[in-house]
Amino acid sequence: MNNISLVPFENQHRAALKAVRVRDDQVQFSGQPEDVIDIALPNLDIHVILDGSAPVGMFRIDKNYHQDHIFADSTALGLRTFLIDQAHQGRGIAKTVASQLKEYLSHQYPTKTAVILTVNLRNSVAKNIYLHGGFIDTDAQYMAGLVGPQHILKLPLI
Repeated sequence: MNNISLVPFENQHRAALKAVRVRDDQVQFSGQPEDVIDIALPNLDIHVILDGSAPVGMFRIDKNYHQDHIFADSTALGLRTFLIDQAHQGRGIAKTVASQLKEYLSHQYPTKTAVILTVNLRNSVAKNIYLHGGFIDTDAQYMAGLVGPQHILKLPLI
C-alpha cells in the first residue's frame, strides 16, 4: 500500500469523489460522497484518500466535534464520513489510511490533541480497522447514533 496517501480536498477532486460509491449495506454508516461534498460547512474539512493520483475514498474532520458530543473536548477533532469506494475495498486501503491518520492529522491540525470517532456497534469490521490504526476503545458508548448505539474511539495525536 505504498501508493496510498491523504491530501486535503481541492476542487480538482470533486468529480472523481462524486463517482466514489460505498456498498449499499455501508451507506447507513457513512453515506455517499455525493451527499456531502457540496455542503460547505466551515467546521468540516474534507480529506481525500488517493491510490496513486486517483481518489478512492474520503473522510471529513469536524473541528467543532465537541459542540455536539459532550464526550469530546475542544482540543479534539471528530472523524466523520470515512469511506472507501466499493471497487477498492478488500485491499487493505482502510487499514493503511487508519495507520496514517495520526501523522497526517498531527501535521494538518497541529494544535489538536486527539481524534475521536463513533462507530456503530454492528460495524465490527470498521471498529477493528480503527483499532489496528492506533485508536483506543474508550469503553464508552454513544447512544444517540442515527443507526443505533456506537463505540467511542480515540486516537491521541500527541
